[in-house]
Amino acid sequence: MENLQSAVDNLVHGANTLFILLGAVMVLAMHAGFAFLEVGTVRHKNQVNALSKILSDFAVSTLAYFFVGYWVSYGVSFLQPAAVLSSDHGYSLVKFFFLLTFAAAIPAIISGGIAERARFAPQLCATVLIVAFVYPFFEGVVWNGNFGVQLWLQTQFGASFHDFAGSVVVHAMGGWLALAAVLLLGPRNGRYRDGKLVAFAPSNIPFLALGSWILIVGWFGFNVMSAQTLQAVSGLVAINSLMAMVGGTVAALLIGRNDPGFLHNGPLAGLVAVCAGSDLMHPVGALVTGGIAGALFVTCFTAAQNTWKIDDVLGVWPLHGLCGVWGGIACGIFGQTALGGLGGVSLISQLIGSLAGVLVALLGGFAVYGLIKLLLGLRLSQEQEYYGADLSIHKIGATSQD
Repeated sequence: MENLQSAVDNLVHGANTLFILLGAVMVLAMHAGFAFLEVGTVRHKNQVNALSKILSDFAVSTLAYFFVGYWVSYGVSFLQPAAVLSSDHGYSLVKFFFLLTFAAAIPAIISGGIAERARFAPQLCATVLIVAFVYPFFEGVVWNGNFGVQLWLQTQFGASFHDFAGSVVVHAMGGWLALAAVLLLGPRNGRYRDGKLVAFAPSNIPFLALGSWILIVGWFGFNVMSAQTLQAVSGLVAINSLMAMVGGTVAALLIGRNDPGFLHNGPLAGLVAVCAGSDLMHPVGALVTGGIAGALFVTCFTAAQNTWKIDDVLGVWPLHGLCGVWGGIACGIFGQTALGGLGGVSLISQLIGSLAGVLVALLGGFAVYGLIKLLLGLRLSQEQEYYGADLSIHKIGATSQD
């Protein structure tokens, strides 16, 4: 009987390890989506830089999270014998891999906002600080109960802050960190003339669309496999992700008046927003959440560029920052049983948790990028920006014609 139980336990551990490994690989693939979304959006002279940033940031993020960030979040160190680390079929190691792909999404998000005028090495330095300290601090508070904040919310308002797959922990954090960096960098040269916006057309709509599709597909690993075990997996998460994606797409198509840039970011807005409550909402609630997120992205991206003069190249602040906060709040609305959800959430806790994410991201962003701006400088020279980051930094263009 003991042998049978041991065999069952081994099968369960092995299955869970494979499950979360597949999720890690799917989210890893999303980084190709971030890369191609940026490649297709920036001007041709900055395409090589976009590709180089995403891969370099991922490598640096891995080191920062492995040696420091994961310990800050969960109190786990990997400086142990391999026999200890692999004792549970390596599940703890693969869990790190899965959560690393979330952490590395932060600099990938920021990359799109600061594109075309940010220096390369200073951004990598910022990545180290953000993934080692800023992001893990808030991740640990929400997903590991650090500092007793979640317990306090549970005691005061009947439920802790719920963020199943990272609307706030990952996306809002990335978006608001990016806003700080964008504001400190300032707009690209020539973006505004006499107070009016000058259009910089995307270099490659097919690449932009490819990036969007890679992200959409990978997002089902991002959301569904946030369950982290086979026993906890839920088809509700998959359907809610689908409905939110569709809602964001339709809203962006209608409000964006067929603009392909808006159209291909609309589904991403819906997916950002549904992350927090995808395990609780009714599919109709997810559809509404995604639709509002799609409309929010189009409206706020337009206002940021035209009215507020915020030169956020890919619109990562409205897409991830604002839609992420909306997702945290929407979880507290559509997660309620009165609206068909599973319940167990508090709107007040969701408001507090979402605003806390904004506060941590803004303070961390201004601290990190402000310090780097002071010590190293953040921005390319006017001449370097004119010739483009490809030639100025990497000494090669995207094609032989450059």
